[in-house]
Amino acid sequence: MKTNNEEMVKGLTTSEIESIKTFYAIWGTKQPELLDEICTPDWKDMPLLPNQAAGPKGLQDIIKGFTTNFPDIEINILEIFGTHERAGVRAEIVFTHNKELIGIPATSKKVSVAIHEFHYLKDGKITHTWHLEDWFGLLMQSGGFKPNN
Repeated sequence: MKTNNEEMVKGLTTSEIESIKTFYAIWGTKQPELLDEICTPDWKDMPLLPNQAAGPKGLQDIIKGFTTNFPDIEINILEIFGTHERAGVRAEIVFTHNKELIGIPATSKKVSVAIHEFHYLKDGKITHTWHLEDWFGLLMQSGGFKPNN
């Protein structure tokens, strides 16, 4: 039986995986400028935060703010999966919650926020990222959520 290589699913390339790993490592290394190397200049971050600039610059500003407020922040990749030019990532943001965040008062506790992201890539660079963070999980860890009994 003949197979057509054009129809076969291709795995993520080494450069795609390295770009994705760098995307998350820059939080811990505090090197947001590396986004310019691993993302396209017109990279799309979806959804944007209120007042977030478009492109890598917008995320660089967020990283600078987070790493200033939560200097021990790091993102641990739990799983990368996908095919050539498409990747899903399951990870966690870990930091000491020593300042107010999204209206949740500081607890000084080490917290973990689950994240799920999907990336499109082209020529080894990230072109689009759709992200979802479990901020409700932070509220639960902070003790700020009090369900009605």
